[in-house]
Amino acid sequence: MTLLVTGGAGFIGSAVVRLAVSRGKRVVVVDALTYAACLENLATVKDSPLYGFEKADIRDRAAMDAIFARHQPEAVMNLAAESHVDRSIDDPSPFIDTNIGGTFTLLEAARAYWTGRGRPGGFRFHHISTDEVFGSLGPEGAFDETTAYAPNSPYSASKAASDHLVRAWGETYGLPVLTTNCSNNYGPYHFPEKLIPVVILNALAGKPIPVYGAGENVRDWLYVEDHAEALLTVVDKAAPGSSYAIGGNAEARNIDQVRTICGILDRLRPGGASHAQLIEFVTDRPGHDARYAIDASKIRADLGWTPSVTLEDGLERTVRWYLENETWWRALQARDGVGTRLGALAS
Repeated sequence: MTLLVTGGAGFIGSAVVRLAVSRGKRVVVVDALTYAACLENLATVKDSPLYGFEKADIRDRAAMDAIFARHQPEAVMNLAAESHVDRSIDDPSPFIDTNIGGTFTLLEAARAYWTGRGRPGGFRFHHISTDEVFGSLGPEGAFDETTAYAPNSPYSASKAASDHLVRAWGETYGLPVLTTNCSNNYGPYHFPEKLIPVVILNALAGKPIPVYGAGENVRDWLYVEDHAEALLTVVDKAAPGSSYAIGGNAEARNIDQVRTICGILDRLRPGGASHAQLIEFVTDRPGHDARYAIDASKIRADLGWTPSVTLEDGLERTVRWYLENETWWRALQARDGVGTRLGALAS
């Protein structure tokens, strides 16, 4: 199988690429190399004969048509997206352009390619999305594949729109589509503007560790390599038109995550006082969802996938990875917006 992985130089995309190549799949990465992409994420596979790279923007129809014609993929995995909620609050326009306009352009290129090849039954267009499209939960319940959409940020609204486009292209044109909605990912190669890398890197630098509001927001945490395993399982086994919610079965409050990471750093990189003394509560994000949780029983029953990495083990692995890969994250800290508070304008 030849996979076309858009956004393959990003955090989740690169995890998918590394795993797919290790399993003997031919992978062509398509990435515009915007601020959050990093080719070093693919260093372990860049010399493989199974790996190819195309610098291109999914909004560019001519480029997409040429890439489909050149590589003739059996499946597309669309991970190209603007994904940082705080940045979407400051400037929604790139999220609308890429997540909605880019998905539309990619769908049309995929449809033309699929139709031109006689509509092969084995082709798949797999759209990777987020549980944030479902909005915010109360203290009970969980999102599943039947949950109504109720996005609360420009980011989640743009992803919700892209999900609807994918469904419509399946229903109207018969394109063999798949959609997955995942919970919060974490792990190696996580771009240093998201919560867990910010905690690790600020703690190492002795800087304040910002926690929004009272830190009571709850997330379901999914180790990125478990997610990559789930995504490849879906693209290999799922029936056209299927959707799956993918979660880590690991709910935790943000403040508890922060304190756990500080405890790991106290043990692995002791420096006198506990790193938890650096925690600083800051003004909450506008429209901050209270709780996410995933009921992943459908993917377990249909495809046999369950997460294999516990939250405790995953956080330990993640902290150790950042301690051992300083060269990687140092190079990213100078990028636009990294290390500064974003998404506070609306408040």
